[in-house]
Amino acid sequence: MAVVVSLDEARDPQASLKPLLDLVKADMAEVNAIILDKARSDVELIPKLARHLIDSGGKRLRPMMTIAAAQLCGYEGNGHIKLAASVEFMHTATLLHDDVVDDSDLRRGRKTARILWGNEASVLVGDFLLGQSFRMMVDVGSLQALDILSTAASVIAEGEVMQLAASKNMETTEDEYLSVIEAKTAALFSAAGEVGAAIAERPKTEISALRSYGRNLGVAFQLIDDALDYAGDQANLGKSVGDDFREGKITLPVVLSYRRGSGEERAFWKRTLQDGDIQDGDLDHAMDLMATHGAIDDTIKRARHYGSIARDALAIFPDVPQKSALMDVVSFCINRVS
Repeated sequence: MAVVVSLDEARDPQASLKPLLDLVKADMAEVNAIILDKARSDVELIPKLARHLIDSGGKRLRPMMTIAAAQLCGYEGNGHIKLAASVEFMHTATLLHDDVVDDSDLRRGRKTARILWGNEASVLVGDFLLGQSFRMMVDVGSLQALDILSTAASVIAEGEVMQLAASKNMETTEDEYLSVIEAKTAALFSAAGEVGAAIAERPKTEISALRSYGRNLGVAFQLIDDALDYAGDQANLGKSVGDDFREGKITLPVVLSYRRGSGEERAFWKRTLQDGDIQDGDLDHAMDLMATHGAIDDTIKRARHYGSIARDALAIFPDVPQKSALMDVVSFCINRVS
């Protein structure tokens, strides 16, 4: 039987985002306008499919990080607006591609683009958004920003391939899994923070600090997602509980349960995730095994560890509202409602 895990810190993680939302509201209005403008095309399917995902209720956390980082570093131009929009387009393109690779049916509680328009259209529109993203980077005219975001795009693609190679491989170690999420998820968080400092032409110490903040925040964010796939509820997840299990994904709760399990339990994981032979009641049994071996609790503990590193990375900055808001983002990521 599924157990809803309390993350036992902030009761209302949504409140943790309010300081950030207030600080970036004006700039994000411009970002949103650019996103809508750059999603236009004479090819009718492109804006239709892009708007489906753009309007699906995402919080746009990554572009907000770029805006807040630029503010924190005292940037006074407007290049951060296009860079934030570029970050969001990269993220949106990644989601479109992910849903095809993962055969996902739901995204944020709605049917995925691949279900509505097919895999080919989803991949190609994702490519269009990546192209628009790079055009905006070039418009800004910062070679350093272009380098940061283009490197992130390459690393994310590598992470996708790494995840594909690790799929259904029950011998995946915790270190190997962390390498996957550092590339697949944390790379864009890292770039989103780093590019805000880069556009402000800040010293290497500050650029490195925001890179570290984003990277560790991204790892924490993904680990909480992993935990919630087995311990959350569909209304808050925006997808079906147990999707990772049904798709044969090897995530940290699985890695820990498999490593700590008996021979009989390991045979269960191999049958279900490695061989794809999932029967009625298997998801509940998987959750029971995770509870027995403390896999969900330990995944959350690891997320908190990375969240603490993210907070410490910001210590070099003065105590201004932007720093406090970015600290609160860590609380939001760790304490999302399960």
